Amino acid sequence: MIKLFVGGFPMDITELELVMLFGSHGDVSTIKIVRDKKTGNCKGYAFLEMKDEEGAARAVEALDGSFIGERLLSVKITEEKQTPVKKASPQFKRTFSSQSSYSKVERGGEIKKKRPRKQF
Repeated sequence: MIKLFVGGFPMDITELELVMLFGSHGDVSTIKIVRDKKTGNCKGYAFLEMKDEEGAARAVEALDGSFIGERLLSVKITEEKQTPVKKASPQFKRTFSSQSSYSKVERGGEIKKKRPRKQF
């Protein structure tokens, strides 16, 4: 699968119209017009996946720099970014000792020993 970036098309174009435009150059697998989350309005660019590299190259050659209405169409093959592999985070481990680190002191003239802070 070859992924294409398509930008500069009219804001009122539909997915079907884009598929029909690119379908004459090769088989279109998926299409995603990017829209604003709140309003749902088109942002003016989309991503297409074509099944073969030859069809994608023909589409870029034929449609890049062409006009749809009064808008200049921009078509480019996108490079696949390799997603970084997340390293496993170290598990938070807490160890408890069986011996207490503080002692109770009688209320007399002796100074009461404070408990130590927990260490993480």
